[in-house]
Amino acid sequence: MSGAAAPEFELPNVGPGPDPITLSDLTFEGEFVVLFFQRAYRSTPCREQVTRVGKRIDGFLARNATAAAVVPEPRERVERWRERIDPPFPLMADPEGTVGPEYGQSVRLGFLADWTDFFGRMPLVAVVDARRPEPEIAWTYRSNWVSDRPKTAEILDAVDEVADEP
Repeated sequence: MSGAAAPEFELPNVGPGPDPITLSDLTFEGEFVVLFFQRAYRSTPCREQVTRVGKRIDGFLARNATAAAVVPEPRERVERWRERIDPPFPLMADPEGTVGPEYGQSVRLGFLADWTDFFGRMPLVAVVDARRPEPEIAWTYRSNWVSDRPKTAEILDAVDEVADEP
């Protein structure tokens, strides 16, 4: 999906920034947008990832990159996340769960996700290059398992690589 147009969206935002928030709002802030598509409200690895990224937010800002997380849950649940971890970047609710798949987030055995957290959506990280006339997806990390997450340093390296591309 690298090189594909980044789909526009408008989602409720419970973190810093406008509410609702769009991809256009995020691209206005910097040259790159790093979207963290999470699995579910109840996912501990998701909350841990958002917490780790929040602790390294200066690395994103130094690269002129805006971090933002998308949780495929209703606003009320995502607000509970914000109360617990309070990330210094947009934390968006996607109650219909439609934006992640538009960016390539896989959903496996989705009906089983109602019974256990080990099935369903797999995490996805997408770096959007907003320097283009039309923002495009420049890099993705598609997880194969619930705890499969790239290290924050790997994501920052990816932003550097995208930045070096003409």
